[in-house]
Amino acid sequence: MAQLRARLEAIEADIAGLEIDAIVNAANEPLIMGGGVDGAIRRRAGSEMETELRRIGRCATGEAVLTRGHRLPAKFVIHTVAPVWHEEVATREEKIRLLGDCYRNALTLAQATGISEIAFPCLGTGIYGWPADLAARTAFDTVVAFLRDDEVLSRIVFCCFSANVQARYSTHIGALK
Repeated sequence: MAQLRARLEAIEADIAGLEIDAIVNAANEPLIMGGGVDGAIRRRAGSEMETELRRIGRCATGEAVLTRGHRLPAKFVIHTVAPVWHEEVATREEKIRLLGDCYRNALTLAQATGISEIAFPCLGTGIYGWPADLAARTAFDTVVAFLRDDEVLSRIVFCCFSANVQARYSTHIGALK
C-alpha cells in the first residue's frame, strides 16, 4: 500500500495556480461560467477556454469533458458535474454514485489522454451543498479503488480550500493499509 499512498497528496492551495498535467473543474451541466472553483479556473484560463466549452456544449452530471488549460499553469482541465446534494431528484445512494462517477470519469479521461498527474478540488462541497465528510470519503474511496488497477497515474492531488479539509484528506491517506 505504500506505493499507492505515495501517489496521493493533500494540499491547501488555489487549484487554478497549480503547475500539473491536469486540474479538475467543478462545472455545471450547461458548461457556463459559475462561481467558486469554476469561476476562478475559467477567469484565469481566459476566453479560449470559453470558446472550447461552447463547442462541447454540455456535460451530464457524473460525466467529464476535457479542454486545454490555455492560460493556466495546468496543461489540461477536466470539467465534471457533481450532483446537487439538496435536490430531491435522486436518492442518497444515487447521489453518492454520481459523485463517485465524477472522480472515476475524470480519472478515466486522464488515463486515456496520457495524463499522469491530476488535481481535484473538493467536488460538490460549495454551492452544491455536499456534507464535507461524505464528499471527502466518496472522493477518497473512489480514487483509491481506481488507482488499485491503474499504472498510468503517478500523482493524485486533493487540492483543498482550507487546512481543516486538507487534514481530513491527509488522515484518509495516512490510514491507507
